[in-house]
Amino acid sequence: MIELPSPCLVVLVGPAGSGKSRWAAEHLAEHVVSSDALRALVGEAEHDLRASTDAFAVLDDVVERRSKRRLTTVIDSLGTDVAKREHWRAVAARHGLACVAVVFDVPAAQLRRQNRERDKRVPDDIVRRQLAEWPDVLAVVRAEPFDAVHEADTAALVAPGLVRRERSVLGPTATPATPATPAATQLRFGLQIPQFTWPGGPAEIGERLRQLARAAEAAGFDSLWVMDHFRQIPMMGPPWADMLESWTTLGHLAAVTTRVRLGTLVTGVTYRNAAHLAKIVATLDVLSGGRAICGIGLGWYEDEHRAYGWEFPDRRQRYELLADTLQLLPVMWGPGAKPFAGRVLQVPDTSCYPRPLQTHLPILVGGSGEQRTLRLVARYADACNLFGDDAVVRHKVGVLVRHCLDVDRDPNEVSVSHLSTVLVGDDPTQLRALVDATRPPRMSAERHARGVNAGTVEQHIGRVERLVDAGVDHVIVSLAGLDTGAIERFAAVIDGARTRVG
Repeated sequence: MIELPSPCLVVLVGPAGSGKSRWAAEHLAEHVVSSDALRALVGEAEHDLRASTDAFAVLDDVVERRSKRRLTTVIDSLGTDVAKREHWRAVAARHGLACVAVVFDVPAAQLRRQNRERDKRVPDDIVRRQLAEWPDVLAVVRAEPFDAVHEADTAALVAPGLVRRERSVLGPTATPATPATPAATQLRFGLQIPQFTWPGGPAEIGERLRQLARAAEAAGFDSLWVMDHFRQIPMMGPPWADMLESWTTLGHLAAVTTRVRLGTLVTGVTYRNAAHLAKIVATLDVLSGGRAICGIGLGWYEDEHRAYGWEFPDRRQRYELLADTLQLLPVMWGPGAKPFAGRVLQVPDTSCYPRPLQTHLPILVGGSGEQRTLRLVARYADACNLFGDDAVVRHKVGVLVRHCLDVDRDPNEVSVSHLSTVLVGDDPTQLRALVDATRPPRMSAERHARGVNAGTVEQHIGRVERLVDAGVDHVIVSLAGLDTGAIERFAAVIDGARTRVG
């Protein structure tokens, strides 16, 4: 099956009668822009060749406008003109889209038979000429700088991070980049729970959380995470949506689980007195039997600060506070009561008893800023959390490695986690149903599928493999349509990925 990155520009290439229009209608009907149809629009009929110039002018305008809006577009024309293919690749590049060619290399006898079956046959002399030219056309297309060149086959749009780039590409492929550093530890999986607005309302939140936590532990997840916000963030819902206080929630989850680690993605450094935060985390570690992870970051949600009457320092001040907090926390969790004097934090007495059960309670820093955040990770933290596809992650890990080397630290001491939203189906049919069931009103299925990285179990296993190759050792997911069924479907991804990459 052809996996097309969503969104992308698809150029169909093949002689007349090779099946391009039939293929496009079967697999990607809602995305097709047809030169024949546009000839009918600006001329007398689909085969009004006198209208070809105007039809291609309209086609190019439509392709430009759809690409600007980042909509998948399938160009249904002969695709045999070198200049037109070059122009379409340029349009795709200008708007940051992948440009993929699908070629229809049909045996001559089959093509002639298909041409005879058409409502309006292409003249035999044109068919002969196109067949004679086709081997050269195909060779040129395969050598052109398309993102991928595929033989016509069943096709589906897939979120870019799920596309198996190593499969079905006819053209030359680049040698995979060497990972910046090997994964620091055995592959782990985490589940983030970012929303609490569920059927039944607040009265049922506690029980639903208990069900999800137990299901996650049974499915093989190694960690559970919640956001540290006091009102829902804009990208997840309105400010009046149900939102639980993070560390209290983790205490609840600790009581209903026995194995999974528990942490925030991530606590804003501005939300709590840093010494008080140390006490909160230490308490969770004691009560959970040594399972706490302290996720912490710069903080960004200014409206939340304003709503609660909190100060929201400028970025430079928040970095100073974060740097001091990263140094203070291990002191608070260590023995004694010695004072701490940082750049902006002054703590006269750092006693914190009971101390955490973990000899070294891990600190994870959220954010991937290359100049300051990852430098702080290299100096003071045990883990970082990254976003983006495997290429972005590989680059960020490379930056982290250089910062580690600058401070004479082994990069393998730093765990790299990756957070993304995913939707998993057992097979393509179930996946399409899940996309439709979870997509918001007035949002296309393609856009929603792309936003939640909708894919089959096999596609997600491949995605995990690529993230691991890029340096990730802790894959954290927020499951679209989160329920116990979604958790159970992801369990197959966990099992499959661990079988392949350890």
